[in-house]
Amino acid sequence: HVQLVESGGGLVQPGGSLRLSCAASGLTTSNYCMGWFRQAPTKEREGVASMHRNGITTYADSVKGRFTISKDNNKNILYLQMNSLKSEDYAMYYCAAADSCVGWTRFIQDVYNYWGQGTQVTVS
Repeated sequence: HVQLVESGGGLVQPGGSLRLSCAASGLTTSNYCMGWFRQAPTKEREGVASMHRNGITTYADSVKGRFTISKDNNKNILYLQMNSLKSEDYAMYYCAAADSCVGWTRFIQDVYNYWGQGTQVTVS
């Protein structure tokens, strides 16, 4: 049984930082493409950052230079370090895992087999 559990969200002032974590069980993160997505109220869910199983990363233009995706394969945890947060980063953040890396740089959501329940990030 695969589970992805996000944590680390919260309330932060503009310019602040947060680190999100996604603890995976039932799968080995080193064998999957992993991604972070977010959904703001009234908006569609969008890709934020993703990591190929080989460790190469890609980011949405809106977060480049501010967010960093990483993972600890020993602990099976995916991270998203978020710096210089802006009000427009306010959203529910989800982690996801895909056993196929097709389209991983384009944040194709249908490729992702498993999703967490999300963690809320509020910038105010």
